[in-house]
Amino acid sequence: MGKKPKKPAKFKRSDRSRPYLNVLDFLAEEKTFLSIVLVGLILAAAVTFNANAAMWLGFFFAAYAAVANDSIQSLGTFIESNRARQWWILWLYIGGIFVVTVTFSYVIYDGDVTYQRLMTLNADGTKAFPHPTEDLGKNFSFFQVIAPLVLLILTRLKMPVSTTFLLLSVFSATSSGITSVVSKSLSGYAMAFIISFAIWYLSYNTIRKHFKSRKHHKAWSVVQWVISGSLWAVWVMQDGANIAVYLPRQLTITQFLIFTLTIFAGLGVLFYLRGDKIQEVVSKKSRISDIRAATLVDFSYVILLIYKLFISTVPLSTTWVFLGIIGGREIAISLSRNKKGKKHKKKARNLILRDFGNAFTGLLISVALAAAANKGIREDIFNTILNIFN
Repeated sequence: MGKKPKKPAKFKRSDRSRPYLNVLDFLAEEKTFLSIVLVGLILAAAVTFNANAAMWLGFFFAAYAAVANDSIQSLGTFIESNRARQWWILWLYIGGIFVVTVTFSYVIYDGDVTYQRLMTLNADGTKAFPHPTEDLGKNFSFFQVIAPLVLLILTRLKMPVSTTFLLLSVFSATSSGITSVVSKSLSGYAMAFIISFAIWYLSYNTIRKHFKSRKHHKAWSVVQWVISGSLWAVWVMQDGANIAVYLPRQLTITQFLIFTLTIFAGLGVLFYLRGDKIQEVVSKKSRISDIRAATLVDFSYVILLIYKLFISTVPLSTTWVFLGIIGGREIAISLSRNKKGKKHKKKARNLILRDFGNAFTGLLISVALAAAANKGIREDIFNTILNIFN
């Protein structure tokens, strides 16, 4: 008998922990995705000097990138707790709500599909997020067009970064526009964390007692679909601006149809892939696949978004609010458990710190892109640094 062929050598755990091996693994596993991104970068460079082509290319990039990244917050728990259902049923339900929501804004606000989110003014009366061709008399910058590609890469790395920061910041005329969004988003994160923590910490034993059985009343499914649909509608009102920012502030009927049908189709891809890789940010959380737990998370989330929606028209990072909701819940559950030891508490803390760290990294990248795309922001940052050292 001949000798058995040797099995290919495996990397040791210590080797796997080396950064350069992780990078090589990523390049090998994601070569198709990276090839698509490379083609996108080449196209972005080619159309930068053509306003109309740059506008539509940026929009198509943003439509897919925003929906793919933000699935974890507005649709993540819905996808996770409905894995047994056919994907196209979920798509038609969520897609139909999207069409109704943006159509309402389009009719009420004379062609604006963002519920006036892009009409926010700075203290001096100028628009916080002007459209390049309408308000600045300029073309799109290369960094504005590739911003969604950066978001796609971060999404592929399972980083729940803020779509609002990444996409709106590159259109901000001054740093004051970014500052207002950051301020509103940070307060949203803090409020979400505190409220979610209080809900789950004070009611943990009661929730655990009634949710102990995996079986649940059929009414929970109806309640969850109503709440998830409401959450999605409010998300569209808040974050639709992240996609529409590439288009004129008042859309023609043709532009509106392209906007609506493109995102509707993108939602179909999202549900077909069941949220794709970014869905793991939700899947790893404690019993979030339980439809009752998912419903409670979505309910607290939608209440906060409605509150933030009506207090001002300043755009808000819904990602940060979602991370606050999830973070408060995880910490509350870890502290309320009666298990001895600190293993589960450490795990919860590490998950929250990692999610927050990724979101903060996205904020830094957003500011860097905004500075690269806009001279006014570069000057503001430079003046701020001078004031610090003076």
